[in-house]
Order: sequence, then C-alpha cells, then structure tokens
Amino acid sequence: MLGNILITGGASGLGLAVAEAVAKAGGRPLVVDVRSAHGFEQALADLAERAQAERAVRELAVRAGGLDGVVTAAGIDACGRLEDVPADDWERVIKVNLLGTAAVVRAALPYLKRSSGRVVTCASTLGLRAVSDATAYCAAKFGVVGFTRALAAELAGQVGVTMLVPGGMSTHFFDDRPEQYKPGPDAKLNRPEDVARTVVFALSQPPGCEVRELVVCPSTETSWP
Repeated sequence: MLGNILITGGASGLGLAVAEAVAKAGGRPLVVDVRSAHGFEQALADLAERAQAERAVRELAVRAGGLDGVVTAAGIDACGRLEDVPADDWERVIKVNLLGTAAVVRAALPYLKRSSGRVVTCASTLGLRAVSDATAYCAAKFGVVGFTRALAAELAGQVGVTMLVPGGMSTHFFDDRPEQYKPGPDAKLNRPEDVARTVVFALSQPPGCEVRELVVCPSTETSWP
C-alpha cells in the first residue's frame, strides 16, 4: 500500500501521470501545484517561494494525517543563451527546479521520518550531460543530482531516496518554447504514464530495499548516454 504521496507539479505532465498512477495503485495523491489539479486533493503553491512550498507541504500532511512519500515532479525551463535569457527568468528555473525541490523535501522530512517513507526527486538526462542554450535548466538539474545523492547518504536507513532521471516526454513542457527548442516532428518521446509507473515501482519497494537511481528515456534519446 503506497499511502499518502505528495506530488509537486501534479496538475500536468509527469506530475499528473504520477498522481494518476499512485491513485491506481491504491495510494492517496496529494498535489502541490501553482495551478488547479482537478480530481485530486491539492494545495496551491508557487515553488519559487519557499514559504509557499513549506506551507503547502504542512497543509497536506496535516490534512492527510502524515506522508508516506514525496515525488518532486515540478519543473520549468527558460531556453536560450545566457546573455539572452532575462535574469529573473533564469533564476526562476533554479528556484522552482532546485530550491523548490529542497524546500519541499525539507518540509516533508519530519513526516517521512515518522513513516520511514520515501522521496523520489526528478532530475533529467540534462542533469548528467550539458548542452548549449540550457544553462539554467542544466544548472538546476545538475544541482538536483548532487542534492539527491547527498540526501541519500544523509538519510540512509531513515528515509528512502530515489533519483529519477527522465529523458524527453510527450507533455506540454515544450509548448511555450521557441520553435528551435521544441522536439522535431520525428522525435521519439516517452509517454509520461510509462515513466510514472517506474516512480510507483520505486515507491513500492519493501523496507530496506531502495532503487537509488532510475534512468528512463526513449531508446533513441540523444542526451543519453
């Protein structure tokens, strides 16, 4: 039984797919997002604001009577060369993707330690391999990689920690990008629901057994290996 699983970014994309997969597996999805997530228990929050992230975690944990897992699926991007991306946009990517991840996990730790729960962070293949015109996203996701690996060492034997490293997925993540930064018409992308099943797999392991890292990408993913 999965129990109460808090999911950031659960109103769309991978986060929504994880919420649906958790519900299907018998768990109770608790969504944190800046937008409304229809059909799920939710707390609205902008993860770029630490106080909002912390409040949302506490609100949902109290409402549900505790947390058994956290999945940090929220993520944004700001494509372009460093000198061309407005500083506020660049820094918001770091705030949401990296600092928001840390804020949510930090706020959830008291509940997760009581339940011997699990954390699944969402990195990226671009957290392991850097590309041009993605300095903000790569910086944030490289940071998530380091954060998660250190967290796993820090919480060993107390809270399970898994790092998900997804490749390209067929979501609305690319919709607002300039055409040059969108996947091409022949791009092979994973379905988010397929990736979500691997998250449920990690959350479902018995006590003492942990999936430390999961790389899930299309077979023709250009940013892996």
